[in-house]
Amino acid sequence: MKEYLQPSTILAPIPAVMVSCGNMEQANITTIAWTGVLNSEPPLVYVSIRPARYSYHIIKETKEFVINLPDEALVWHTDFCGTKSGKEIDKFREAKLTKEPCKQIKTPGIKECPINLECKLKEIKPLGSHDMFIGEIVNVNAKSDLIENGKINIAKANLITYLGNQYYVANKKIAERGICLK
Repeated sequence: MKEYLQPSTILAPIPAVMVSCGNMEQANITTIAWTGVLNSEPPLVYVSIRPARYSYHIIKETKEFVINLPDEALVWHTDFCGTKSGKEIDKFREAKLTKEPCKQIKTPGIKECPINLECKLKEIKPLGSHDMFIGEIVNVNAKSDLIENGKINIAKANLITYLGNQYYVANKKIAERGICLK
């Protein structure tokens, strides 16, 4: 038997990412759980941000951002960057994270994150409490030890997810696409 509940954002698990914005001189990091893939060709992703957030205006002005995928070792940093305001502190310095130059954009990535998605802003869609920033991925940076046969082995990345105000690791492969065809 199932019960009916009020509508809520219970889709889970979802990635917990650190989005960097700004430039090498002045950058900020915000933690986002409202993110995902929108399209394959061109590769489009989104992050949804409240207009009151400090990073909102930086991304709107610079028209670029980096989605940094943190691993289990960065869970404290991820939480820190989501609970502190960049208006008041330098999150890179306070969280002891390193700005890493990107290849296609001026916004720095986070060196400690195993995967960084460099994004150019394509569109902003107002949705209500959040606005959706749609970005085209223009470059992907990944730690070499994650690359196998020219592809990223996501299971080895030990990436974190978010579910009901808690962080989890999602790195156990249980099947491959096409299992139903065998």
